Amino acid sequence: MIYSKEVEMMCPVHQGVHHGAAPIPEQAKWVKAKEVKDISGLTHGVGWCAPQQGACKLTLNVKDGIIQEALVETLGCSGMTHSAAMASEILPGLTVMEALNTDLVCDAINTAMRELFLQIVYGRSQSAFSEEGLPIGAGLEDLGKGLRSQVGTMYGTLKKGPRYLEMAEGYVTGIALDENDEIIGYKYVNFGRMMDFIKGGDDAQTAMEKASGQYGRVDDAAKIIDPRKE
Repeated sequence: MIYSKEVEMMCPVHQGVHHGAAPIPEQAKWVKAKEVKDISGLTHGVGWCAPQQGACKLTLNVKDGIIQEALVETLGCSGMTHSAAMASEILPGLTVMEALNTDLVCDAINTAMRELFLQIVYGRSQSAFSEEGLPIGAGLEDLGKGLRSQVGTMYGTLKKGPRYLEMAEGYVTGIALDENDEIIGYKYVNFGRMMDFIKGGDDAQTAMEKASGQYGRVDDAAKIIDPRKE
């Protein structure tokens, strides 16, 4: 250790007040985290790239400082999708400190990792008050049946009005309009369920019909339009 001359000339003064790290909530326990292995929790975070043309939602499940599970969801950038594929291989097995200082290929994923790190080490994880934390695999619960990201995609112009393209339920095949051409519902097909039916032996048309549904007052519609073509 190297000290400056000014410090060497100082007389020692005892540090009287030192309570150590403030405890943070982790998996229904109050923990004074001093080392990486003291960190546990499951949480989510969102990151964005420098041009802000794409975003990443990252979910990590950390046990004793080691990332056991990672869910990487991306939106808006095709290159980011391939980066997410690499990040899903990179993250499990790293400590949260290693992950923070590892190039996760994409700015948005790196930014999401930074946001998650802050949440976890400050005791703001989703599992802060869950006894024993959440099991490995809990990250998939965000996806629901069919294991597909829940995406909302809407488009609108002043001249032609709004178009619903993708809802949490799935791909919108038609939007229902009343006599005033106002939206009163929509029809959709859930691609996750559709693929499950096809893998189960159904033909594509049957699978699509079984995976289709509607929301709102579709039956009262004056007309139903294809939001991508009409």
